Amino acid sequence: MAKNRKSQSAAIRFGPALKAFLLCLVIGGSGVGYVWQKDQIVRLGQQIKSRELRLKALEVQNDKLEKQLGTMRSPGDLEKRIKELNLGLVPPQPAQVLRLVEPPTEPVRDRQLALGPTQATAWP
Repeated sequence: MAKNRKSQSAAIRFGPALKAFLLCLVIGGSGVGYVWQKDQIVRLGQQIKSRELRLKALEVQNDKLEKQLGTMRSPGDLEKRIKELNLGLVPPQPAQVLRLVEPPTEPVRDRQLALGPTQATAWP
């Protein structure tokens, strides 16, 4: 008995068309995803480049400010600024300077004797 197209179900007639549509959808979606990823890579590359340039500029500025700070801390520059601002600062008189003497360290032998014979042997 010959089958004609009228007796076939709708799912059988539209099956190949549905498969072709899904295949096109997968290929098109993959293409869009690929282009989106490439765009993201380009954008991230641009961000990295701009941040590297900013880092370089900040490093140059940091070096410049370090040099400026070094000159501002130098004794000659400080004396010059004191004279410019008329602060009236002068070096201290010898009587105004207090010198602290550091006490001598206790010898190891005396320390061991002070601890006693049992504790002295525990030290290496």
